[in-house]
Amino acid sequence: MRHRKAGRKLGRTTAHREMLLRNLLTSLFHYEKIVTTETKAKELRKLAEKVITLAKREDLHARRQAAEVVADEKVLKKLFESIGGRYRDRNGGYTRITRLDYRMGDGAPLAAIELVGSGAAPEPSAKPARRRGRREHKEEGPRQGAVEPLAAQAGDAEK
Repeated sequence: MRHRKAGRKLGRTTAHREMLLRNLLTSLFHYEKIVTTETKAKELRKLAEKVITLAKREDLHARRQAAEVVADEKVLKKLFESIGGRYRDRNGGYTRITRLDYRMGDGAPLAAIELVGSGAAPEPSAKPARRRGRREHKEEGPRQGAVEPLAAQAGDAEK
């Protein structure tokens, strides 16, 4: 029975799942907004909230704990210097998940996850209008170097 077992496995082994979430977390702090599947975004949110709470503490132990999860030293520095300070007066709710369209290849539901207060909120992407049928070309008269049809040439010869 799977009672009281928190977290999603995402169809991966433990090591693969940890590395996936670590890379997603590093990208989230680097770009402050990323697009991924909805399930991965929900798992990432839990980890991101904990790491931002560590960054708010600004002590050496918290920095070392965050360094275990954040893969890039520059991103870790950004996390503690700018992102942690941005949420000093906020108690949780540092991220926002916005549902987007479905992925073209496999139909997986996509979502954008972003840090709250890092800019404009993402608009849900409108599906591009799909073209129906063939394109219509503009007729601007005969093209340069175009060959006239045989019927037109025969009519000119009779005159």
